[in-house]
Amino acid sequence: MQRFKALVVSKGDAGQAAEWREMSEAELMEGDVLVRVSHSTINYKDGLAITGKAPVIRRWPMIPGIDFAGVVTASTHGEFKPGDEVILNGWGVGETHFGGYAQMARVKGDWLIKKPAQFSPAEAMAVGTAGYTAMLCVLALERHGVKPGSGSVLVTGAAGGVGSVAIALLAKLGYRVIASTGRAGETDYLKGLGAAEIIDRAELSGPARPLGKERWDGAVDAVGSHTLANALSMTRYGGTVAACGLAQGMDLTTSVAPFILRGVTLAGIDSVMAPKAARIEAWGRLARDLDKARLAAATITRPAGDVVVLAPEILAGKVRGRVVLELG
Repeated sequence: MQRFKALVVSKGDAGQAAEWREMSEAELMEGDVLVRVSHSTINYKDGLAITGKAPVIRRWPMIPGIDFAGVVTASTHGEFKPGDEVILNGWGVGETHFGGYAQMARVKGDWLIKKPAQFSPAEAMAVGTAGYTAMLCVLALERHGVKPGSGSVLVTGAAGGVGSVAIALLAKLGYRVIASTGRAGETDYLKGLGAAEIIDRAELSGPARPLGKERWDGAVDAVGSHTLANALSMTRYGGTVAACGLAQGMDLTTSVAPFILRGVTLAGIDSVMAPKAARIEAWGRLARDLDKARLAAATITRPAGDVVVLAPEILAGKVRGRVVLELG
């Protein structure tokens, strides 16, 4: 039985510790599909898990990593056979089930989707949960009538993973994008992704008025707290805000005014437990609508061993765009 490397996070009296070590297939958790993992990525949630800044991990020890791409090596699931290229996003991997920071993974086939042929495994992880979540947000805006050409769409946390992919998607689809960021030096980067206007996140990070000046028709918010409250208060009549993150906080201090006086919709986006049909739709749209040149401009590639160093950096807002981790 072959051995492989994995990042194992354990918890003891001295606290939480993460180390790369060798494992065997027999040590993997239950599942009906075995995958040789070639690539993963790092998301904000992965940073929380590795550093222990939030109780993301709920089973110890744990292999973190909420994403992976790889090739099936064994399967008793009817949908998958050896040689199939697959993607996994969420479903509790890296939290309650061993995740993507390992060269092998055994998971339930119902958690997997087949990788779109338009993406290489590395490109699929350049998208990752962050980009897949961004697509779920765009789909929510479309379902609620926010259309290209009707006005602007705000993207908060714009230089992060969700924000970067959201800007690229929205711009490709013809939306005018307003990017909110606290990183003044990223203006050229954000405009290169397709942002038409850059605003300082300080405009949105303080307590919100019940209703502010109408500035955008929709928003993709990965920040939460006061930022989400301000995004809502400044959304035009009939607009929609898709909320998918909590980088500023889990609180939301606002009023009913945007909802009952302007008919604004707050659409909550969950990528972790989204049904398979929604995942397939999102990945199909990503394959069609995401500009791969812009994705490449937002992506760096690092060896998987760097993830422990990257974890506190992504929490501190020092990681721009997307990071592909190679597990070869």
